[in-house]
Amino acid sequence: MVKLEIKSADELSAWLPGVFEQYVAERIRAGHEPESAQQLSLVQRNELFPNDVPANDQFIMNIIGDDGVVGTMWLGRPHSGSRETWFVFDVEIDKEFRGRGLGRAAMEAAEEWTRERNGTRLALNVFGPNLTARSLYDSLGYEVMSTSMFKDL
Repeated sequence: MVKLEIKSADELSAWLPGVFEQYVAERIRAGHEPESAQQLSLVQRNELFPNDVPANDQFIMNIIGDDGVVGTMWLGRPHSGSRETWFVFDVEIDKEFRGRGLGRAAMEAAEEWTRERNGTRLALNVFGPNLTARSLYDSLGYEVMSTSMFKDL
């Protein structure tokens, strides 16, 4: 069992740069051109964190387990869609706590958090190479909405 608690301003400022660096790296690993991945990251950061402050309906939370903070969850309203849909922009269990079921517990806590806010859908994006996350989301009942594919020649 885990709970979600909003990060402090200091925790947020320490977390913010790294999450977008990781996002760029994941997009590149998934087949995007480095320049376009970097540009998209900058656009999204400015939109979702104007002046490095979360925009309305963006919540960056610590995942709290028995050992204290074990990871981070970023939930928010998606760029488009219904008011009943929330989006998992990022979830990460710290390396030393992985393999203990905390990722599953964090996703279940996100589902409850969404229901408490009258949400009826929790959506997310997972890049193709992230097989561990894809397996977790499949086992939790998430369905594929679309698939983008490429082949390097």
